[in-house]
Formats: sequence, C-alpha cells, structure tokens
Amino acid sequence: QVQLVESGGGLVQAGGSLRLSCAASGLTFSSHAMGWFRQAPGKEREFVAAISRSGGNEYYADSVKGRFTISRDSAKNAVYLQLNSLKPEDTAVYYCAADSPRTLRYEYWGQGTQVTVSS
Repeated sequence: QVQLVESGGGLVQAGGSLRLSCAASGLTFSSHAMGWFRQAPGKEREFVAAISRSGGNEYYADSVKGRFTISRDSAKNAVYLQLNSLKPEDTAVYYCAADSPRTLRYEYWGQGTQVTVSS
C-alpha cells in the first residue's frame, strides 16, 4: 500500500531553517503530484506547497512564498520542503501528501512531522 513517511522536523529559533523530507513507497511516484500541508494547534489543516508530477511546476501558499521551497527527486521517490526564515507562526505538524491520478485530490497522507519555531 501507499506509504508516506516524513522526517526532518524539530525545534528551531525564529529566522532559522529546516529541511523536511518525505519518502514515498507503494506508488508510481512520477504519476503523483505531491504536496505539503500543515496543521497548527486549534486550527484547520492548510495547504503549504505543491509540486507537479514532472516537477516543472511549484505552487505555494502566500504565507510561505519566498521562504519555503518544494522539490522532488524521482530517483529517490522523495519530496522535500526547505523552510527558511522561519517564524513562530510556522509552528505546526507538517504533512506530506500524494494525489490520486484519477481524482486529482490528495488521497494519501503521511503521519506528519512536528516543526516548532521559538521566538
């Protein structure tokens, strides 16, 4: 079955950086658009970034544009999220997701990795 496993979260000071990784298995990686979402305590899950199947197109939430960068490595079946200039409001659990080529909706989710930014 499809498995998405995130890693790379942690505690960082404001202004710092982190790199999140998501290892995918059980799917034809190149057939899936990939995304990152996050959920802060007491808030709904929100979109952060996405990358197309080919990696040629990237999409970002306005709140992270210019600070975060999404990328993918088809040889490693992995997707990454580089987080720079982190702010306390970036504190959340970050989830990796893969879409369904049939529905074009994100249907596969990882367990999440915690990112905590201290002020």
